[in-house]
Amino acid sequence: MSMALEGTHTETPARVTSLAVSPRAKRALAGVGWGLVSVGLFAGLWEAAWALGWVNPLLMPPPHLFLADIPGTLKFFDHKNKVGSAGDGGGVLALLTTIGWTTTRVVTGLALGFVGGVAVGTLIRYFTLFRNLTLPTLTLLAPISPVAWLPVAIFLFGIGDKPAIFLVFISVFFLIVLATIHQIETVPKNFIHVSRIMGATRWQTFRHVVLPAILPGLFMVLRMNLFAAWMVVLIAEVVGVGSGLGQIVSMARSTFNAKLVFFTMGIIGVCGFMLDFALRQVQRKVLWWVGPAEGAQK
Repeated sequence: MSMALEGTHTETPARVTSLAVSPRAKRALAGVGWGLVSVGLFAGLWEAAWALGWVNPLLMPPPHLFLADIPGTLKFFDHKNKVGSAGDGGGVLALLTTIGWTTTRVVTGLALGFVGGVAVGTLIRYFTLFRNLTLPTLTLLAPISPVAWLPVAIFLFGIGDKPAIFLVFISVFFLIVLATIHQIETVPKNFIHVSRIMGATRWQTFRHVVLPAILPGLFMVLRMNLFAAWMVVLIAEVVGVGSGLGQIVSMARSTFNAKLVFFTMGIIGVCGFMLDFALRQVQRKVLWWVGPAEGAQK
């Protein structure tokens, strides 16, 4: 009898443990839940304003109006990525293609700006001649708005994907350069001294000590400028590309199609959110040695 009772007591905790939800899963579920509540509250207030007659449905159609006309809205999206091409699209595939073109421009520009900024910032920090020749010019160009570079981008690259990618590159390059210089200067001196005592070369010290120390801060700078890159690429698509989500918004404005405007704005918001989520996952995988920051939660 006692053996049977012992067996019962030993199996019950195992079943309870297997059904337990990990803290990480709980945080993820809580984030999804609060996200749905936040979006639902925003949409509810918008719908309430429409129901009370506070907004004109022709100028600001509530979500249930522009979402109800999705089949008619999708006909404005096309598979082509060429200015002046005849439209043959419409449908979900055309929408995904348009999203793909815009996202590709953003990701390509961010990647080039991040890698180029880290490389140039490192050269400025470690090579005096290079710093004297380039840092004054970079500091002079950094305050210029990326939108002001749009005519230059068109002069250099013409019409197409390149000017949009160039503007995204410009929007992060100068900030990453200056952030890299600052991050390298703030690396604890003890780290450098220990690496030298252990016989590490200058390159080994940078690769194994300095670079891991500065990457977390640089990734944060990149994330902070992600949404600015989205704004820049949408402006570039209106003027210098002629395709993508920015061009759809411009066309909707020109034709006074409020449903298409708000539908495309929703798509842009979702794409920006997903890209930020993907960047956070990349950051978590690449910076595997950085633990979760829980200090502010205590």
